[in-house]
Amino acid sequence: MATVAAVLLAGPVAAQNTVRISELTDLDLQYMTQQRDSLQELASLQLGRGFNGDRNNDLQILQLLLDRRLVKPDQTRELQAMGVVMGDLLAAALDMHWVIYEDAHGRSRALRYKESDEYLFPITMISRRQEADSHTPVAEIYQKAYDIIAPLRPPVPFQ
Repeated sequence: MATVAAVLLAGPVAAQNTVRISELTDLDLQYMTQQRDSLQELASLQLGRGFNGDRNNDLQILQLLLDRRLVKPDQTRELQAMGVVMGDLLAAALDMHWVIYEDAHGRSRALRYKESDEYLFPITMISRRQEADSHTPVAEIYQKAYDIIAPLRPPVPFQ
């Protein structure tokens, strides 16, 4: 079973490899929009609900898609689209942004925390678990990723 640590690459590990970070290309942006749109259509048609950017709503829809087997473990494209939706939630909650992360292993779309060397790779967080027959709840996957980055954020005044 893959862990969040396996899909998070922290600074010290990144320093050992040649890593290139760049902005998403127009093609990346278009592909991610298509992924979001196709998942939105599936949720609307099959569940009568849609994604709206609300964490609880969107994580629940992602879980329902898995629980009702509307997205199966061999549907990598759809599973990765689910990762894009979850990544959007993480980006909004943690002040992260999508980038292209290239290293010796290839090219990936990742979330970067500010200009740091802290990255999350949400696109494969759900797909790898499903393909390995892990039934970790989507909310738990989200929370583990959130908990890795949250301590890096500056404290909010007056809390």
